[in-house]
Amino acid sequence: MTERFSETLRLASEPLWTQAVSHRFVGELFAGTVPDSVMSSYLVQDHRFLDSFLTLLGAAIATSDSFEARLRFGRFIGMVAGEENTYFLRAFEALGVDEDQRAAIPDTKPTAGFKAIMREAAATRSYAAALSVLNVAEWLYLDWAMQAPDPLPQNFIHAEWITLHDNPDFRDFVGFLRGELDRVGPGEAEVSRDFFQRAVKLELAFFDAAYEQGE
Repeated sequence: MTERFSETLRLASEPLWTQAVSHRFVGELFAGTVPDSVMSSYLVQDHRFLDSFLTLLGAAIATSDSFEARLRFGRFIGMVAGEENTYFLRAFEALGVDEDQRAAIPDTKPTAGFKAIMREAAATRSYAAALSVLNVAEWLYLDWAMQAPDPLPQNFIHAEWITLHDNPDFRDFVGFLRGELDRVGPGEAEVSRDFFQRAVKLELAFFDAAYEQGE
């Protein structure tokens, strides 16, 4: 059987992919022991590139060759702008991080890099480029979240960050993203590979930066 294109890209990103999904942050998240200062740093930075992420999703809608795909992206945008954004606001309140504090914290280097690569992929007007970054952003998170223990940690800040990235709808969406990349990626293999590899490096650096800033 021919290996899926998305799987070829993931394997080519090793060992960085595995280092990201088995990161210290993931282990502590599962145990419910991420220090509040680290969790605050992580969530502030993650929320910071939500605008660029929505721009990238909009680009995927604009460049897709499929009406059905546009509907899928539209539904996902609604979840990100609603349920996921609400989680951030509840978590910030529980962690005691107000809007002024969030605004005063500068972007880390990986956050700036993520914002840049999302907007770069969107600007290419290439569906494959957008899909390559989206696959890393969503599939890599599903990969670590699927390893979560049962029961989940008691603190909703930890538990809901896990369940946002491992639930039936999210698994289905990642499957859709991979299928779309398998379909169109081979036609722009070098572009896909470049964006995918750079995005994996940024994911690993993003986890590292939460500890550099929060500890």
